[in-house]
Amino acid sequence: MSVIDPNAEDTSWMLKPLKRLRKKKFACNWATKLITLLVQNDTSWEKTESRLSKNKEKFHQYGKSSSTSQQEDIATAFESAMRLPDTPLMLATKHGCTEIVVEILEQYPQAIEHIDQDGHNILHVAILHRNLEVLDYVVSTEYATERLRGKIDHDANTLLHMVGEEEEDGDADLKGPAYVLQDNIRLFKKVEKLCTTLDRFKLNSRTKTVEQLFYENNNNRRAQAKEWMIENAKNYSVVAVLIATVAFAAEYTVPGGSNPKVGEPVLKEKPLFKFFTIADAMSLSAALTSVIMFLNVITSSYRFKDFEKALLRKMNAGITMLMISLAMLMVAFAATLILTISGGKKWTDITLYAISFFPVVIFTITYLGIEKIDLSNIYGFFKRKLKHMISHFFNQNPKPTVWYSGQQNTSTHRPSVI
Repeated sequence: MSVIDPNAEDTSWMLKPLKRLRKKKFACNWATKLITLLVQNDTSWEKTESRLSKNKEKFHQYGKSSSTSQQEDIATAFESAMRLPDTPLMLATKHGCTEIVVEILEQYPQAIEHIDQDGHNILHVAILHRNLEVLDYVVSTEYATERLRGKIDHDANTLLHMVGEEEEDGDADLKGPAYVLQDNIRLFKKVEKLCTTLDRFKLNSRTKTVEQLFYENNNNRRAQAKEWMIENAKNYSVVAVLIATVAFAAEYTVPGGSNPKVGEPVLKEKPLFKFFTIADAMSLSAALTSVIMFLNVITSSYRFKDFEKALLRKMNAGITMLMISLAMLMVAFAATLILTISGGKKWTDITLYAISFFPVVIFTITYLGIEKIDLSNIYGFFKRKLKHMISHFFNQNPKPTVWYSGQQNTSTHRPSVI
């Protein structure tokens, strides 16, 4: 057994972001090679083939004796106790490891038709665990789709039944129930295009049609999504009304005051005053628009089909308008501060500009995700500036140090690890 040391070469001169990127690239390259080696030596698909072709004893369903029923119960219990682990293909499909699925199917295309012990093929498993990348890859192979789309499992579940038989997913807790329900509805529409019209009316072993199973398993989620959206829409509406109130009041208390003789603003000729007026008007308009959108969401009927597009579009549009309104209110505040306090000195103005636009910067960082700049951007910058020096480390695989049984191999020849 050999262990590869990714820190074999001296990288002390490199910046930490570049070190992390280099280490990730190194690990990714060797992980890909390891996957290729394991897939080439994998024979688990042969076991699923023999299991699929093995005929099971069938008990007669009409007028069966008590002894026959006991035999059937014993056989079922024995089968559950002797359940074999999933094959690598099914495990990769369950966990969304698309690269491994692609590698296995490229090496053994015939494995795409194999099933697990529940009778699930790769499409059943991908839909059940909501791994859409795997689903899209399998669907892209048209020949496989034609052979797999009409298959049912041991409980007579079609692909559409699998949409309603969702497995528990910890990642679903990170999303609002309305977004999870929207994903399920869109997946149903997507899978529906793969299946035949007859599949919609097929009954599974529990005598449930596709739509009955989907509605039954998602009714509770729809109630949660309705409560979640109404509560959020109400909270957003309160904030939008407060912003509209402040923006409306600011129009009648303009910076610098008004001329008592003619009633015109004293600072109306300054460019920043026009900037303040435009920003304040945009803030008021956007706030009132968001209130209308949120009221529309609150008074909706909340049917299943509404969650597919309409409701979340209205909610997202309302949130967007609310963010625009808040941003414009911050800009109007900054313009007011500069108009009324600016002293004419350069250092004073620079400090004032920085303080005035500080809320705008914080808002941008919070809602536009500037704090999540990927390190690859930093890497790209340094690569352009130091192209010749870095290319040696990123365009070639680093020479690994290989350890055998605790002894370091210091020879200049690099042994074959894979």
